[in-house]
Amino acid sequence: MASADTEVMTTALHITLITETFPPEINGVANTLGRLCDGLRARGHQVELVRPRQGCDQSTGSDDALLLCRGWPLPGYPGLQWGQSSMHKLLRRWKRHRPDVLYIATEGPLGLSALRAARRLGISVVSGFHTNFQQYSSQYGLGLLTRLLTHYLRWFHNRSTLTLVPSVSQRMELERRHFERLALLSRGVDSQLFHPAKRLNALREHWGLGENDIAVIHVGRLAAEKNPGLLKRCFDTLKATYPQRNLKLIVVGDGPQRPLMEREMPEAIFCGTQRGEALASHYASGDVFLFPSLTETFGNVVLEALASGLGVVAYDQAAAAQHIRHGYNGVLAMPGDEDAFCDAAAWLLEERETLRCMRLNARQHASRQGWAAIIEQFEGQLRGACVGEQVVPNAATLPKSS
Repeated sequence: MASADTEVMTTALHITLITETFPPEINGVANTLGRLCDGLRARGHQVELVRPRQGCDQSTGSDDALLLCRGWPLPGYPGLQWGQSSMHKLLRRWKRHRPDVLYIATEGPLGLSALRAARRLGISVVSGFHTNFQQYSSQYGLGLLTRLLTHYLRWFHNRSTLTLVPSVSQRMELERRHFERLALLSRGVDSQLFHPAKRLNALREHWGLGENDIAVIHVGRLAAEKNPGLLKRCFDTLKATYPQRNLKLIVVGDGPQRPLMEREMPEAIFCGTQRGEALASHYASGDVFLFPSLTETFGNVVLEALASGLGVVAYDQAAAAQHIRHGYNGVLAMPGDEDAFCDAAAWLLEERETLRCMRLNARQHASRQGWAAIIEQFEGQLRGACVGEQVVPNAATLPKSS
């Protein structure tokens, strides 16, 4: 006869996930949440998704598994919506069908209204720290906004039962800023999709590259917070260091900085947004991957590049700090040291055998970083929040609904 503990561990949960972004939108947060949602459903849990209505949802209605809310256009992110406060709608819905636990992935008005509704109903909340909004504001020179955002984010997450962060460096940074009850939930990679076998000679020929030429590739959103200036500087350094070699800069992705980047780097090949198999082929058809961003909570593209067998150059933080051993399966520079970043990339190309071994080691490491263990850990963290100490409703400590 099964014990009570066994029955608890095998009970399916009713989990509600609240987010501003979700597939088919293309960004690291959407990709991660799609994987987690699919994984939980595959393990037998009921997953309810609450998100703003997007342009692709014109013919989509809400049901037991999906609640669409109103949203505002998000500046700088065409096609995305910033969810409006929906507290009363959530209260009505959750009084009828009470979730066991919430996972709030974004801290905007929609996430805030979910937090307030959950505290009023005594539902446990796990939150996720997915985006460094406070660092983004700093990148745009908005110092006062940075302080206000940090204060708000700390207030928001400290009212969760648990806050999940994707990297050790991120957890240390938030602990330093007095965020409480933090736990690590890393990221995985689909190493069958992102695979060196997806390399296409036809694509490389289209880029003007032969078998022994070097494709220096970057994948990501083309925005100021991603540090695109260093991408240009590093590639210029490589061209000056190895003038006899045929190097091409391949840029995959889109964003507000693309027009400026195209003007400043006229010899680069801009491929726009790529998805699925096409994205995997672009990765695998490269040789070296440059990732100059300093604002990542994780950086899913680092794992995708490693899985594709690329020589990765990155700063020693977030995903790169967790998954790259300098000089073994990639190269690292101290955060913010642009000279060291460029030197690391140049060293990587100094000997062909060095790059070859590093790419083999990158693939070997990434092939062991699947999603299954991440999803199992996530399930355990949500279940722990359900059986742990309940959140005591305290509406007086919460800001009024607008």
